[in-house]
Amino acid sequence: MNILVLNCGSSSLKFQIIKTDRSLIASNGEKTLAKGLIERIGSSSLISVETKKGTYRNAEALRNHRDAIGWILKWLISDVSGIEEVKSLSDIDAVGHRVVHGGERFKSSVRIDSAVIQGIEDCIELAPLHNPANLSGIRAVEEILGPGVSQVAVFDTSFHTDMPQTSYLYAIPYQYYRRYRIRRYGFHGTSHRYVAYRYRQLTGKEKDATDIITLHLGNGASACAIKGGKSFDTSMGMTPLEGMVMGTRSGDIDPAILDYLSGKEGLSLDALDTLLNKQSGLLGISGLTNDMRELLDEERENSDRRATLAIDIFAKRVRKYIGAYLAEMDGTDAIVFAGGIGENAADIRRRIMRPMRALGIEIDQKLNEAMTGGKEGLISTEGSKIQVWVVPTNEELLIARDAMRLLSKDEG
Repeated sequence: MNILVLNCGSSSLKFQIIKTDRSLIASNGEKTLAKGLIERIGSSSLISVETKKGTYRNAEALRNHRDAIGWILKWLISDVSGIEEVKSLSDIDAVGHRVVHGGERFKSSVRIDSAVIQGIEDCIELAPLHNPANLSGIRAVEEILGPGVSQVAVFDTSFHTDMPQTSYLYAIPYQYYRRYRIRRYGFHGTSHRYVAYRYRQLTGKEKDATDIITLHLGNGASACAIKGGKSFDTSMGMTPLEGMVMGTRSGDIDPAILDYLSGKEGLSLDALDTLLNKQSGLLGISGLTNDMRELLDEERENSDRRATLAIDIFAKRVRKYIGAYLAEMDGTDAIVFAGGIGENAADIRRRIMRPMRALGIEIDQKLNEAMTGGKEGLISTEGSKIQVWVVPTNEELLIARDAMRLLSKDEG
C-alpha cells in the first residue's frame, strides 16, 4: 500500500509517501518514496522535496492547505517526481494525518468519519493552534480525492491515555477536571511509541517487559516514562508548554511569575502566552537562537557565556526528569535518546548523562560520538547499570503503519 502521511501546521505542511504492508514490515522492506516540507503557506510558499532522484526545490503562491495538498498530489504523479509506484491518484491507498490533540476520547488511531471530525473539532479549545490546521488537511484531502479515499487520524496524545490518575491529575480542585477535563495529556506520543517499539525490536524484549525512559529532544522536547510498554508519566502537560526547556518554550515555571510580569510589564494574557511559547527556552536564555547547533557553535567558537548557560540549563532539566522517572519507576532498563538533538548532538547527550555516574550510568564516549546522522545503537559501557541508547524516531512511518493496519482490518 502507498500511504500519504500529512502533518499540517498553522502555516506549514510536512509530508511523506510511504510504501508499506504487513509483509514489508516483517522483512524491513518499507520504503519512503518521497518526503517534503512546504513552509509559509498563505504567502510565497517554499517547497522542498526529497526522492531517490535528489532534492526538488521551488517557490509557489499557495493560499491555504488545500492549495498545498493539491500541489503535493499533482507533483507526486508528475514525471518530475520520478516515483514509479505512484503514477495516478488512484495509486494512493490511504492518507494518514498527524492530529495533535485527541483529548480523552481518542485512545488509539481511528478511521476518519464525520463523528471523528466532530471529536477533533471538540478538542480545538485544547489545541487552538494545531487541531484547526489538522482539520484543514483532512477536509482538503476529502475535497480533492473524494470520500472514497480512506483517511486515518493518529493522535499525539493517544499513547498517554493509559497514564494513571496519579500522573495526569493536577493538584487543583478536582471539580475542574470533572467540568473542563483539565489534566496532563502529554504529546510526542507517536514518537515515544515508535521509539519504544524500535527498542523492543533491537533488544528482543516483550512489550509488557519494556521499562524505559524515552527522551524526544528537539525544538520541542519531552520525556516519557514507559512502564510495561505503556506511558506511565510524561513531561508535557495539558499543552506542550509544560516540562523541559525547549527551543522557544519555557517549560516548567512558577505560575505566579505570570501575574508578576503582567503587573510589571502590563502584559496581556495573549502577550504572556506568546512570551512563554515563542520567546523563551533556548532563545530566551541565550538571546541568540533557538537552534542547539548554533548554540554549540557559539560556545565553541566565541565562548559565548549565555549560549553555554542555555545549553547547561537544557541539559539539567532533561536530567531532572530522568531522575524523577527513575524514582517513580523504581529504576529502568534503558534511557533512549531520540529527536533532532537527541539523535545528533553527542555533546548534549554527554552533558546530560555525565553527572549520573553516581547512579552507575556511564556512556562510552567513542560509541556516543559515533552515534549521529541516523545511526542507532547502544552508547553505554558494558558495566553501566542502565543501558543508554540512541534510536532515531520515525513518526511518519508509524502513522503509515497505523493507516495500513486499520485499512487492512476493515477490508479483512
